[in-house]
Amino acid sequence: MNIKDKKEKLHISNSGLSPTNEILAFNHLGENVNVKVAGELPLTIKIDGEELITLMTLGTRPEELTLGYLRNQGLIDSIDDIISVDVKWDIGISEVITKNKNTKQILKKLEKKTITTGCGQGTIFGSTLEKLYEDTLPEVKIKKSEIFNLLAKITKYNDIYKEAGAVHGCALCDKENVLEFVEDVGRHNAADTLSGFMWINDMSGSNIIFYTTGRLTSEIIMKSKHMGIPIIISRSGVTNMGIELAKDLNITMIARSKQRSFLIYNNKENIIFDE
Repeated sequence: MNIKDKKEKLHISNSGLSPTNEILAFNHLGENVNVKVAGELPLTIKIDGEELITLMTLGTRPEELTLGYLRNQGLIDSIDDIISVDVKWDIGISEVITKNKNTKQILKKLEKKTITTGCGQGTIFGSTLEKLYEDTLPEVKIKKSEIFNLLAKITKYNDIYKEAGAVHGCALCDKENVLEFVEDVGRHNAADTLSGFMWINDMSGSNIIFYTTGRLTSEIIMKSKHMGIPIIISRSGVTNMGIELAKDLNITMIARSKQRSFLIYNNKENIIFDE
């Protein structure tokens, strides 16, 4: 089945919202100023009528966010099992209809859960952990010059952050270009939206580099693994569990990245130190 056929068989609504709103504030001199603020709305994901979770999101790409969440949490194995995703903002619902309607099995996966440090989500389910070690990520090398080139190009993005702040950004890159960039109020939502984008477009992660403005915790490393991505770069820092999990899953982990410096926390041998 090609990508066009897949999109035709999977009905997806198109309910993206504007990411910012204009409000009246006051500056340090007490003067009126019109400023943009990031949106934040609750979106409840339902599967075959059963409520799953409520996410706080900008709402710019809610259908891809829904699909990526289901994928990264290991709740649905194949996008071919989904008939439709229909987002209705008037009631704050993202309704997912599946072919087999195995809602009881999905809900059973939710019984085992761990509360995490994740902003906007804060929960991982047992099904997420079970699938982590099913396959092995490829060994992919990247040049230092390629990393710096990508970091320079990423500075041209972050449009919502530049306008209103209060958001995280995540990107899918190859070794030369930024392929897709998403911002949301939480880095987990941005990562899941990219995962949904990859799922819809049948995109392999084996030659993809994942970039995030947020910290590299264990949850973000898990999402990278579920997306099949072997290299992850962050502008922010890391956690100890994030490092340990990156070692277990063979993910090349780069953080504290700036345009002319970065730190390698795992798989130094995959970095080519060219001039």
